[in-house]
Amino acid sequence: QVRLVESGGGLVQPGGSLRLSCSASGTIFSINTMGWYRQAPGKERESVASISSEGSTDHADSVKGRFTISRDNDKNTVYLQMNSLKPEDTAVYYCNALAKRSRSGSWYDYWGQGTQVTVSS
Repeated sequence: QVRLVESGGGLVQPGGSLRLSCSASGTIFSINTMGWYRQAPGKERESVASISSEGSTDHADSVKGRFTISRDNDKNTVYLQMNSLKPEDTAVYYCNALAKRSRSGSWYDYWGQGTQVTVSS
């Protein structure tokens, strides 16, 4: 099994910053793309940012210039640096990884349990 554990969420004032971390553990042969998604109350889950194993990144238009995704392949960890936070960034943030558990295995999507980010004064 592949387990993803997020950390770093919390309550922050508008304009503040948070850094989310997500570490993958378990039986892992390789991890391809890693990413962050979020889901606000009453809304569908949406992609926030993703990063390939080579380091190519993609950020949603709503967070460009404010959020930055990065990863440490040696640690199987992905980060999301969130600056200039806005109330509309309030959501549960989920980590995602496309991984395989053996050389001959298939690629599967794995998800973390989510971490709450609340932006409020």
